[in-house]
Amino acid sequence: MNRRGFLLGVLLSTFLASTGCSANDDPPDYRYRLTVEVETPEGLKSGSSVLEVELMKVRPAMHPSGVGLSSQARGEAVAVDLPNGQTLYALLRSENKVDWASNIVYVMAPRREESTPDEAMAERFDWIRNNREVILLPRYKLVAKGTMRLDGWPMLVTFDDISDPTSIKKVDPFNLAATFGEGVELKRITVQVTDDPVTTGIEQRLEWLGQLKEMNLEVDDFPADIPLGNFSGMFRKGV
Repeated sequence: MNRRGFLLGVLLSTFLASTGCSANDDPPDYRYRLTVEVETPEGLKSGSSVLEVELMKVRPAMHPSGVGLSSQARGEAVAVDLPNGQTLYALLRSENKVDWASNIVYVMAPRREESTPDEAMAERFDWIRNNREVILLPRYKLVAKGTMRLDGWPMLVTFDDISDPTSIKKVDPFNLAATFGEGVELKRITVQVTDDPVTTGIEQRLEWLGQLKEMNLEVDDFPADIPLGNFSGMFRKGV
């Protein structure tokens, strides 16, 4: 399998030792459930999707003597059915990170400030392997000292016409009511490590997912604020 994704330029030696892996082993894959909860005039509505993160050791070109980590998510976007036949989708990317789904749990895992990079990796994966608590995702994520960015939550979208991919539009997570009507408000987004099977079946909602090439769509057909580098990959990866 061609595993691409987020590259961590740190050593794996401590992690391998703590998990009992040999130097030739890849780190263990893991699964997590992404859940979106929305308050509506009809009560709480929610949707969830189980994703799997596949991990593989790599040798970074800039540090060929070291070992890094490549991660790739497999699964589907979350769909939340709302009143009046509307649906909110939480994508497999954030505003700024196309690989958001493959590293968000790792980023949320705690680490000690005094840890070295390889110790921090070992601590985080040990926590992922053993923790089953529901984790509340913050909207903002620290990306550098003193710098916060909108990478904590996945990008939210909906469609004016579910049969037309070009009718997609971005949804403001702080103002769902502007898109879905009065009384609709995002309550929370959570992740939880799980052993449940990876979610499938989103093509039953989005029938065009496997037909985008045949539709001969142009960039100008889509809203300017929708990233189009891998449009179908925002909704489904590896399944």
